[in-house]
Amino acid sequence: MDNAEALDQSQSGLLQQVRKVVKKQHFNTRTEQTYQHWITQYIFFNDLKNPALLSENNVKEFLGYLANKVGLSRAKLNQVKEALSFLYEKVLNKPLGIPHKRT
Repeated sequence: MDNAEALDQSQSGLLQQVRKVVKKQHFNTRTEQTYQHWITQYIFFNDLKNPALLSENNVKEFLGYLANKVGLSRAKLNQVKEALSFLYEKVLNKPLGIPHKRT
C-alpha cells in the first residue's frame, strides 16, 4: 500500500487536503514528500485509523516508539513533530499541545 492509498483509506480525501494546504503554505516538493511519509507512518502505526479521531496521546505514543524502539535521531523526531503538527493544525484544524519548532 502506498502513501496515497493509506491516507485515503484512513480518511477519504486526506491526501488531497494535505496537498492543498502544502501548496497554500508554499512548501517545496521534498517537504511535501517528507510530511506525507511521516503522516502515513503515523496512520499505519495507528492501524489506519482516521487521524482526526486520534488524540495527542496517540501522537506521543508514536513519537516515543520512534525514539525508543526505532532509535530516530533528535533531528528526525523534530521532523516528525513538524509533520504531525502540520497535519493537526493546518489540515485538520485540531491543534496539538506538543511543543514543536516553528519555522
